[in-house]
Amino acid sequence: MNPQAYIEMAETEARHWWFVGRRAITSTLISQLQLPPESRILEIGSGTGGNLEMLSGFGQTCAMELDEVAREIAIGKTGGRFTIKAGRCPDQIPYNGEKFDLICLFDVLEHIQEDQETLNALGPLLKPNGRIIITVPANPWMWSSHDVHLHHIRRYTAANLKLKIERAGLHATRLSHFNTLLFPLAIAARIKDRLTGNPTASGTAIPGALINKAMSHIFGAERHFVRRASLPFGISLLAILEAKQS
Repeated sequence: MNPQAYIEMAETEARHWWFVGRRAITSTLISQLQLPPESRILEIGSGTGGNLEMLSGFGQTCAMELDEVAREIAIGKTGGRFTIKAGRCPDQIPYNGEKFDLICLFDVLEHIQEDQETLNALGPLLKPNGRIIITVPANPWMWSSHDVHLHHIRRYTAANLKLKIERAGLHATRLSHFNTLLFPLAIAARIKDRLTGNPTASGTAIPGALINKAMSHIFGAERHFVRRASLPFGISLLAILEAKQS
């Protein structure tokens, strides 16, 4: 993304219903993993650092981010408490040789041209019994100005994501859609954008306070569902991965 997009992200990710809801869902899933004490956690593509505080509640957290502006924003707003190294996937990961209990890519893989090679590179970074959590946008048929505005390269089907995971020598212990309850609103927004020719896409700005709060609660409530079962459809996909047992 361009620097202005990261500045906008930094201004919205603390309050926007989508970021708030995704943190509620991912933190619930991480709590179920029963990570060992003093776990080492790596976030790849940490952006402006909106997930670092949440992740630090589960272990010693560090990050990798390609964009210099995003790194500077993240370091500034977290008081420099986290190591955030420059790097890019799949061939410039600055933590090669280190091992982690948890690696997170929250809506990152869809921005990377070499997504298969990136998944291939993650397995060797895992400790024994280490896990990877991935979230990505779902449904290629939903491609719209929203994806163009956010510099997505692709959207995924569950089958396509699973195939790439398996080719990387990994196993998905969980693979589910999410952002399901607001699915009809997302479809309506994309139809509106296509009819009006909106080049920036609806839903990127923070809505009014009452609407934003309501949508945060609705989206975040899905944590009670995804912790128990996989959802059959939704705007996004999530996967929990581990290395295949030999």
